[in-house]
Amino acid sequence: MIVELRDVLAIFIAALGGAAVGLEREWSGHAAGPRARFAGLRTFTLLGSLAGLTGWLWSNGSQILAAVLLAGCAALIVAAYVAASRTEVDGTTEVAALVVLAAGVVAGMHELRLASATIAVTTLLLVEKSRLHRIVERIDDASLRAGFRFAVMAVVILPVLPAGPFGPLGGIRPRQLWAMVLFFSALSFAGYIARRAVGPRHGYPIAGMLGGIVSSTNVTLSFARTSRKEANVDVPLALGVVSASAVMCLRALVATAVLNPSVSLALVPYLIGPFFAAAFIAWWGIRRHKDDTASAEILPANPSNPLQFASALQMAALFQIVLFAVRWAQNTWGETGIIASAGILGLTDIDALVVAMAKDSSAQLAAEVAARAIAIGVLANTLLKLVIGMVVGLRRFRRIVSVSLFTVALACSISLAWLR
Repeated sequence: MIVELRDVLAIFIAALGGAAVGLEREWSGHAAGPRARFAGLRTFTLLGSLAGLTGWLWSNGSQILAAVLLAGCAALIVAAYVAASRTEVDGTTEVAALVVLAAGVVAGMHELRLASATIAVTTLLLVEKSRLHRIVERIDDASLRAGFRFAVMAVVILPVLPAGPFGPLGGIRPRQLWAMVLFFSALSFAGYIARRAVGPRHGYPIAGMLGGIVSSTNVTLSFARTSRKEANVDVPLALGVVSASAVMCLRALVATAVLNPSVSLALVPYLIGPFFAAAFIAWWGIRRHKDDTASAEILPANPSNPLQFASALQMAALFQIVLFAVRWAQNTWGETGIIASAGILGLTDIDALVVAMAKDSSAQLAAEVAARAIAIGVLANTLLKLVIGMVVGLRRFRRIVSVSLFTVALACSISLAWLR
């Protein structure tokens, strides 16, 4: 067998990976003291070297010798765990040693990227032990259930759905439709988790910003109702509505970037104006009323968990109805029908509009037309929130929301007129 430079490099990387894990074990104190585990920096480095050599032997036809060496190392690790488990049932070090063996073998077989990534993730998990435990302690029952629901929806349901299409007007594509439902559910769940992570007391502008990830319209209605009960927080409530509107623009851009990057690029010129208008007003208002926003209490009601199976089915049904409606409008009235339907959809559900324009209709529509339709929907949604704020809200909340959202709507209208 001829040893080449790349073979030496592979074994060196395997040893380096073992050294990284061993260094963390030494640093964290698991390799010393009365409860020391079996391996530290030197032992892990030797394990990585031997594993790399084993992978090289396997690649060069010496499978029996490689298997004997690997089995001996694995037996040593198992024996060490059996001995240590008599006083403490903690197998982190032993499992890490098995990962080092596997990564070393992979490195010895010249799969260096996979080996390096495995060692990097393993070391990160070991170093961030305390932070990971804190995260687990903060997970409540609803969040845990939601996570498992999402796993079932993504891993179990999605693969068994047929691709389609079935039926007229472009048909129904169950797998694609469910994938879009998963995406928007995950996006809303991220906002739900972020709002819970902020804590029980926080400023309304931040609450509105995080709530905008889920639904800026719901934030507007909720804050407008609260302004009728809490007179001393009407300014923070109004700034929360403006923050939610800024996030709505970002949410539309992110969603289109995932579903159809070409539509997202065409959408940027339309939404950059309203986004910066809303963001600047919120920033300026927070700085001017810093004391008021800092003293704001919690939201009147916690956000509901968006990862409910029934809600996902309703979202899928809504998306499909919207897709049929947009195709029918396009076939009947052409581009005019698309623009009109976009304005109507903006009053109801921005996510459904984004799906219709960015994912499905983009096969028949130009990216510019789809982007313009989404921008019109954003304008309609902004005007709807303006009306909600004026009708439901009271006092300074009504005045600030009306002026701010009118400015955002004006910026959106200027973009539509300028880019026509």
